[in-house]
Amino acid sequence: MDDVGAEPILGLRERKKRRTRATLMDAAVDLCARQGYDSTTVEQIAAIADVSPRTFSRYFTTKDAIVLALVDEILETVARELARQPRDMCHLDAVRRAYLAMAENSKRAAPGGLSSDRLLLIMRILISSGTLQHAAVEYRAHRVDAVLAERMGTTVDDRRVKLVSAVSSALLMTAMLELAGNSATAAEFDVDDAVAAFDAIYADFMVETAGLGQPV
Repeated sequence: MDDVGAEPILGLRERKKRRTRATLMDAAVDLCARQGYDSTTVEQIAAIADVSPRTFSRYFTTKDAIVLALVDEILETVARELARQPRDMCHLDAVRRAYLAMAENSKRAAPGGLSSDRLLLIMRILISSGTLQHAAVEYRAHRVDAVLAERMGTTVDDRRVKLVSAVSSALLMTAMLELAGNSATAAEFDVDDAVAAFDAIYADFMVETAGLGQPV
């Protein structure tokens, strides 16, 4: 009897492609962490990954694209956590809890998984560039949106999905920028600091919107 839930067996070519993509992403994380996003070039990333810039372009169109792929690595984990949240929970709160679960799970990630160190490196890279911050909060459908749409009984093109996604992204970015601007935590903030900042921003948002009624 076939195992329906089993991962498909990949051919040699596909395995090599996945390894090259992962190597490029690891090289980008390493370089951006050491010398900053703005000082890192596509040529440098390709050299560390031992491929040509032309090969790089087969996997990622720009330097921004490789960082957004790193963000998607986080979002894949968040999507799995969102699928576990109770269906009768407020959608925005369900997304918040999914992010918090992702962050907590990173502390005990298995080898090759999304570890706390990798999560923090991606966050630091993201907040180091205004261009990246804009790209990260700009709406683009991803796995979290797909799960959110399924919860809401609609599609990712629904404006309600876009709204919840945009608000969540804005709250997250506000929390990260606050961490970056806080002299007490900017240099060495950890996952618990990030979680506390996100919770505080979310609480402020809920206070500000609590008295809102229906438009008249």
